[in-house]
Amino acid sequence: MDTESERKVVVVTGGASGIGAACVSYFSDRGWRVVVNYFLESEQEAAQALARQSGGIAVKGDVSADADCRLIAAKAHEAFGRIDALVSSAGTTRLVPHADLGGLTMDDFMKTTAVNTVGPFQMARACAPMLAASGNGAIVIISSYAAIYGTGSSIAYAASKGATNTLTMSLARVLAPKIRVNAVCPALVADGFVQRLDPVLFESRAAHQIARAPLQKVEKPVEVAADVFWLATGASLITGSAFSLDCGLHLNGDG
Repeated sequence: MDTESERKVVVVTGGASGIGAACVSYFSDRGWRVVVNYFLESEQEAAQALARQSGGIAVKGDVSADADCRLIAAKAHEAFGRIDALVSSAGTTRLVPHADLGGLTMDDFMKTTAVNTVGPFQMARACAPMLAASGNGAIVIISSYAAIYGTGSSIAYAASKGATNTLTMSLARVLAPKIRVNAVCPALVADGFVQRLDPVLFESRAAHQIARAPLQKVEKPVEVAADVFWLATGASLITGSAFSLDCGLHLNGDG
């Protein structure tokens, strides 16, 4: 990239922690400017620090609110005049055992779906004109292994991520040929929400994944970010796909 104006720009939602933060750093280290979206006031300092790595900006916003999604896209355009990639990483959940059917409410389903499924749709819609204008636009949505096997933190979460995978196919179809759209479906990730919310549960799930997965590991956020970067910047023949980043768990039929 010869000049500042030629530097590519990626918008990362949920970019202040976990996989989102890893994606911010990964793109930044490779010369991209990053628009770091965050939601909680407590994340502001981390988001701003991450944005400074790339000469980018941090933008507060709730992806379940369409006006906020449009604001994030508008701030990117105002600051840099372009968007070349969108990484939809913002997500939410509650830890509710699947057998506890009474532990979920309608509000749980609505909030989880609003953030995990409607959010990526609204962000794609808001960023689509600039992504198309970039000449090689790409969207990567952070889904989950739960979408494939109906597992994960709760039934509401699994259902929202299953819908997100379908959304990925629909968006890929209508945004082609100018924008590619794919999703990644990580299994258990270190330093993720499970570890933050319930360290004991994390250790149990980590032991299971290490024992059952052919690659015998729990993935790291930076490893997910590397695959996201490849999908956003390479993978020129791939759109409408949801990739299992599961360390091979599916080979043993594990859900």
